[in-house]
Amino acid sequence: MAKTQPKKKMSAKNIAAGFLMALLALSLLGFGVEGFGSRSQNVATVGDRDINADAYARALQNELRALQSQVGQAVTMEQARMFGIDQMVLEQLVTSAVLDNEAERLGVSVGDTTVQREILQIGSFQGLDGNIDREAYRFALQNAGMNEAEFETSVREDVARSILQMSVISGAAAPERIVTPLLEYQAQTRDVTVQSLSADTLPDPVGLPDTAELQAFYEANLDNYTQPEGKSIRYAWITPEMVIDTIEVDEAILRDAYEARLAQFSQPERRLVERLVFSDRDAAEEALARLTSGAVTFDELVRERGLELEDADMGDVTRAQLGAAGDLVFDLEEPGIAGPAETSLGPAIFRMNAILSAQEVSFEDARDQLRDEQLADLARRTLSDDYDLYEDLLAGGATLEQLAQETEMQSGQIDWRPGVTDGIAAYESFRDAAGQLQEGEFPEIQFMQDGGMFALEYLDTLPATPRPLEEIEAQVIADWQNEQTLQGLRSVAEQLATSLRDNTDAPELAVAPVRFDGLRRNDTLPDLPRDLVGTTFEMDEGEVRIVEGDSRVHVLQLHSVQSPDLMLEDVADMRAGLEMQIEQSIAQDLFGYFSGSLRQSTPIQIDQQMIDAVQANF
Repeated sequence: MAKTQPKKKMSAKNIAAGFLMALLALSLLGFGVEGFGSRSQNVATVGDRDINADAYARALQNELRALQSQVGQAVTMEQARMFGIDQMVLEQLVTSAVLDNEAERLGVSVGDTTVQREILQIGSFQGLDGNIDREAYRFALQNAGMNEAEFETSVREDVARSILQMSVISGAAAPERIVTPLLEYQAQTRDVTVQSLSADTLPDPVGLPDTAELQAFYEANLDNYTQPEGKSIRYAWITPEMVIDTIEVDEAILRDAYEARLAQFSQPERRLVERLVFSDRDAAEEALARLTSGAVTFDELVRERGLELEDADMGDVTRAQLGAAGDLVFDLEEPGIAGPAETSLGPAIFRMNAILSAQEVSFEDARDQLRDEQLADLARRTLSDDYDLYEDLLAGGATLEQLAQETEMQSGQIDWRPGVTDGIAAYESFRDAAGQLQEGEFPEIQFMQDGGMFALEYLDTLPATPRPLEEIEAQVIADWQNEQTLQGLRSVAEQLATSLRDNTDAPELAVAPVRFDGLRRNDTLPDLPRDLVGTTFEMDEGEVRIVEGDSRVHVLQLHSVQSPDLMLEDVADMRAGLEMQIEQSIAQDLFGYFSGSLRQSTPIQIDQQMIDAVQANF
């Protein structure tokens, strides 16, 4: 077995693994794309590689589903083009083909054992026992329009690309001239005293304003009590909740949904496990002896190997997934250490952290949950099916009132201004559309986050209007009292700041100063505004500053500024985190430059007609 890699290389391995799994997902998630299974036409030729229509369709379908999941509504091909999804997918496929060409030129490839191991790690191919389900494997590939040989070739190419990527980014290192000033900025500490003055600090409480004072204050601050300009809007809308009572769910559909999610409702007993692999049995036995004697902890053993705990974490696993180590780990009746045991990577010691009992949820117990989910889904589908009907009616000249009369949509009217969130304005998509609505615009169907739809019509402009004093008198009185309080606190704060600067006797106050030593930029001060910390780091040593809040005034005195102590564990962790972030950023840039350079030297031909044909199929 190869020696354990240092931490930096493990990070590169993790990057490559993420890159590999993303490419695997890209190949698998386009199930259901039809129309090109029997065609051999290509959307592009990149060097010696062809990008066929099926691959482009699967990748495009995958991105569309991801976008739909993100925005919570159906996405048309036209909308996808507006977002640039079609170009992004093509760019990704072209880049992968360029890398495949380079890997082939350099002779980078992997054997069947590696391909098998990668396929076994794909969860959608595994049965309840954690082993590969051959039928599920064939069925998934069939739905994706691929056979086993094609898929395994794609996996082989994915791994080869990841090896190529690792070779490019493995030399990425964080320059000291960047790390040091960032660490100095982030880990620098300050000692500061804060004295917070509130209404209780004033010698006399603030009373109530008389009528003339209140009127004068209201008029002087009229902008604060003015409703912004708005719009009178007529709308028609429909939501899944409006139609859900008209839908019945067939019992067979519920049972099919239960069977499809059986892995969720029926899970075998699992363990939360961490695994530390060694080069040979003797090294594993020696490490176990040190653990048993208490000379070292599991965490310390991991760090000795130049690894992080996340590198050893296996997550929750079944007995079958642990292979030969399964019995050892599952014989533990409480968290503890097991091993050494032989694994495919070599002898390993396991730490079991928690026991997750087997879960068996019957169909009867899951029925209500499944019914609610299916009802919501069917309601959204029902509305989606009616989209063309609504659009056709509007295109035919129907008004919003007629739309509500001839369909299940409901009409209404709202005086909308920024900040209004009642009724239909509770939907962010409505508020966005209302803000952009212009006079004379033709109504069109738009989607809500829950799958509902609406259309808007501009009726009139609502001018900015001051709210009458009698309606908001309590609010104006509170604002006047707060202003009077702040004026009094400013005077007290100036006296206190002057005494601190001149080192003279401070005025006697009911509140005592609070000192914070070793304050950092990302710290928070209890019961104090977050911006006080930022203000502290803008001050010079010995400076006194007054900071005014909504209802309090704070007097800050900065005593000292200290550079970070590199011997402290948290500072060392902070430095390691900065180095990792910088290394990852440099690695991304390196790989971007590398792939960009390859693209410039690789002949690329795009068949736009074939691309248009694929998109038309959506």
